[in-house]
Amino acid sequence: MQIDPKHHLTGNEVIQKACPKNTQKFEAGLPDTIVIHFTAGRSAESSANYLSSDVKASAHLVIGRAGEIYQLVAFDTIAWHAGESQYGGRTGLNKYSIGIELDNAGELKRVGTEYQAWFGARYQPTDVLYARHRNETTRSYWQTYTQEQIDVCEQVCQLLIEKYGIKTIVGHEEIAPTRKRDPGPAFPLDKFRQNLLSQNRTDEPDETGKEAVVTGNQLNIRAGAGVDFPTIAPPLAIGIPVKVLEEKEGWVKVETKITGWVSKAFLKFE
Repeated sequence: MQIDPKHHLTGNEVIQKACPKNTQKFEAGLPDTIVIHFTAGRSAESSANYLSSDVKASAHLVIGRAGEIYQLVAFDTIAWHAGESQYGGRTGLNKYSIGIELDNAGELKRVGTEYQAWFGARYQPTDVLYARHRNETTRSYWQTYTQEQIDVCEQVCQLLIEKYGIKTIVGHEEIAPTRKRDPGPAFPLDKFRQNLLSQNRTDEPDETGKEAVVTGNQLNIRAGAGVDFPTIAPPLAIGIPVKVLEEKEGWVKVETKITGWVSKAFLKFE
């Protein structure tokens, strides 16, 4: 795959699908962020058809479960995928980011020995993960992603990093934590972005010892560096000052009234 001069992906697995409703270009130096979503739809094709229709939603890419890619919006053009969102001191992430939708049903409901999506499709246990969402306290059933999807998404993100200097990869659940749950716990988001961005972060300053302010609403504070660790106190409110004690793979140990670990993405350093 490659990105051509018109900001389109090229390759045998890529299907270009016109989405003329999106015409506004990114400002200079943007995009610098990728937002990962799940479609919560029946198929990649149906999701691409919906997002390219006359609705107030769109995305740059939809990646199917066999690794097929639908491109709806050129990478130099703003798509409507983030909605009301906030991250790293910014609001309205559409104007900063490329949106990638992965064909996935999202949360499922157990029905006998099968698992049912909101639209009625049923899945076998081999296609289901029972896990806790990073923003929640109880476990739920989620459709798994295919390895083909994850591999293709990684290849695409690597191309975008090289072409546009992408610095940040986030889930929709991180920029709109009170509204959205995608891509959910079945997608290895922390490992995925660490693998892609670590080579670009070797020159980032160590934030240990610095003061910071919480920028996200209801920021979970956990017993360890990762979503698998339990929360240890009520969430931190936006604007709360903290002191950074330690840093580890996108997580920081902070001190406020208590000491615990939070996602670095939701802190603004002073």
